[in-house]
Amino acid sequence: MLKPLADRVLIEPAPAEEKTASGIIIPDTAKEKPLQGKVVAVGPGKVDEPMTVKAGDSVLYGQYSGTEIKLDGKTYLIMRESDVYGII
Repeated sequence: MLKPLADRVLIEPAPAEEKTASGIIIPDTAKEKPLQGKVVAVGPGKVDEPMTVKAGDSVLYGQYSGTEIKLDGKTYLIMRESDVYGII
């Protein structure tokens, strides 16, 4: 598994919604990028900025935050902790 450096966080995005509340199936091309996920790993932080989030936390982040990476066939996002809006 990847070990993030400094103030970076590795997040497993929540799956995109497959259906609307009324039961309409959403095609892949229309699915919105999920805005929440689970923290998989965190870096050690910076000397003057300790990390707030920890592995296992469910978090919210910006729609265009982070860089998508693939590890072991799964898709993750890696971003700075400052791109995380909050813990759910």
